This record gives sequence, structure tokens and C-alpha cells, in this order.
Amino acid sequence: MTLPLEKRLKVGIQTIHRRTEPATAPWMPTIGELRELVELVDRSGYASLWVGDHISFPVAILDPFQQLAQAAMVSQRLTLGTAVYLLPLRHPTPVAKQVSTLDHLTEGRFIFGVGVGGEFPKEYEACGVPLTERGARLGESIEVLRKLWTGEPATHRGRFFQFDGVPMRPPPRQPGGPPIWCGGRSDAALARAGRMADGWLSYVVTPAMYKSSLEKIEAATQGRDLATYGTGHLLFARVDDTYEKALDAATVTLSARYAMDFRNATRRYAALGKPDQVAEQIRGFYEAGVRHVILDLVGPYEERDRQIEWIAAETLPLLKDLTG
Repeated sequence: MTLPLEKRLKVGIQTIHRRTEPATAPWMPTIGELRELVELVDRSGYASLWVGDHISFPVAILDPFQQLAQAAMVSQRLTLGTAVYLLPLRHPTPVAKQVSTLDHLTEGRFIFGVGVGGEFPKEYEACGVPLTERGARLGESIEVLRKLWTGEPATHRGRFFQFDGVPMRPPPRQPGGPPIWCGGRSDAALARAGRMADGWLSYVVTPAMYKSSLEKIEAATQGRDLATYGTGHLLFARVDDTYEKALDAATVTLSARYAMDFRNATRRYAALGKPDQVAEQIRGFYEAGVRHVILDLVGPYEERDRQIEWIAAETLPLLKDLTG
């Protein structure tokens, strides 16, 4: 593989203000809760903090940009990112402004992960966007973002968006805008990630599937001059005293989140078990080409902080040869 990948592995945490299942009491997230979580992730030595995005979702979830703007005021070290933002649901011009602003508020520590979603068609219906157009809208929206992020008068004539001589200032803190990492597993999504993006974000894939997908992405990057290419993976994870205990708790969470029986998928796609078992599963993704593992810690909401501390204390040290 000749994709220009980073050498070191980075490990991040997914989610700030999102209710973790199972939970039944009223959910009223607080500023203090956010501050405590961001400080915990920071001092525990993780590299990044990420949030997901949905308009309509089976469980409670807040707007990602506003959460990250808050988080940026707490940690001046962590990389912050979206994994992933459903760009086709929005008009890209105001998104370009929001992302440029967020890139300044984070002092250039932002990675813009984008994707099409589609698992919940009702959010597309509510936004007035045909589900069948989501891939085409994502591709064109990326073109619009890059034009507006130059800070110079931008013109665009596309299938969905048209404008002439529109300047947007200030441009983002990072030259050309924050890195855009595309999600998706279909061949069309992989081709888009290779043709247009600065990186790829996956989830619910195995290491073998990841490696195969990277080969398809590499084929689509021909002719592009890339200094580096970001490779991320959103990995459901849980440490516990035994693999079976971790599997049981993770299955409850993910079955509620996706409104279906997720046990078989949890067994196949999640990193579960004792700290050394989780470390070995992370190592397998590194060997497949992942350089930024984003841990989505599953299980009861009240156990989230303990999971963050446990992995930091007993799993991350086993990966020092990759992260150091």
C-alpha cells in the first residue's frame, strides 16, 4: 500500500453530550458534565474527542458543532472532530461558515468527518432531501466548501447549488480548511473518499474489510498529490472482567441505539473483553491501516467515565510501541 499514512497510532474517544443506553431518567446535560468529561479525556492521555450527528435518532443526541465549540474552551490540546456529520442534510454554504468558525475556535484542531447516513430515512424526509440524492449532494457539497474556504470570491454551478462571486471571510484557520474525512463503506463512498477527501472514516468493519477498502481508496487517489492521508475507524469498545460480560453490556447499548438485535454485529465488529483483548483488537486495525482509532465506549451511561479511565490505565500502555 502506497497511501501516505502516518506512522503513529492515535486513540480518541467518541461522544460528549449523548445519552448512553440503557437509561430511563430525564436527561438534562450540564456544563459541568461536559467540562468534567473533556478534562478526563485530556488528562487520561487520549489524542482526540469526537461527536456524532443525527437530526432524528432513536436516542438523545445534541448538535455536534455546538458541543465541540464548548469542548474547545476546556481543552487546548485535544484534536476535535465529527464522526460523522451528515452533510447532505444541510445546505453547504452556512455549513462552510460554521466549520470555518469552529476551526478558529479550536485553533486549527478540527477534523471534519462527513458522511451520508441513511440508516434513519425519516431525518432525510424531515429535511426535505431525497434519500437517493445523498451521495451526489455530499460530493457537490465538498466542492462548495473548498471553494468558499479560500476566502476569495467563489462561484459554483452545480446540480444542487449555484452562486456567483461570493466571498466568505475569514477563511478557516487551517490553510484550505480543516481536513475532510469521508465516511461510508460502499464502492461509491470509497471512490469519493479517494477522489475528494483528506481521509477516510469507517465503522462496523473488520480489519480485513478495512484493508480491502483502503486498497479501493488508493486506486481512486491516482493523480492526487497527498502529503498524508488520514485513516480513522470508529470502534465500539468495552473493557470488562470477561469477554462475555463485555458482550452482554455492549449488545444492550447497541441494540437500543440502532433499534434492532445487534448481538451478532457486536460480536463481529466491537472490541470487547479484558484490557489486553481490547488492545489486540485495536492492534489488528493498526495493521490494516488505521492510524486514528476512535473508541465509542458502550454500556450503561453511568459507567462511561470508568471505561475511559480503565482503558487509559490498562489498554493504552499495551499499545505504547504504536502510539509513542
